[in-house]
Amino acid sequence: MTRRCTLTGKTMQVGNRVSHSNKKTKHRFMPNLQSKLLYSDILQSNIRVRLAASALRTIDHVGGIDAFLLKTPAAKLPPEGVVLKKRIRGAQKRRELSAAA
Repeated sequence: MTRRCTLTGKTMQVGNRVSHSNKKTKHRFMPNLQSKLLYSDILQSNIRVRLAASALRTIDHVGGIDAFLLKTPAAKLPPEGVVLKKRIRGAQKRRELSAAA
């Protein structure tokens, strides 16, 4: 499994550890990934995602997984996020059509 956030695309970064004597050694900076179940109001089901803690805070700030995905442009989402966004948008349209009929 890749070390990548499903919703933000945040991934591993490479840099240097710098000692007091200015000696540099390679270091990998890992994102703080968490496996979570998030409830989608539009889909009316749980979605299992592996996301960074920063993404989880952003989702809470925006108002839920549905609002986060609908607000974020598809160009900024990784492929898994785009698939989730399409599922949510399709369910939202079906819900609006059934309410109008």
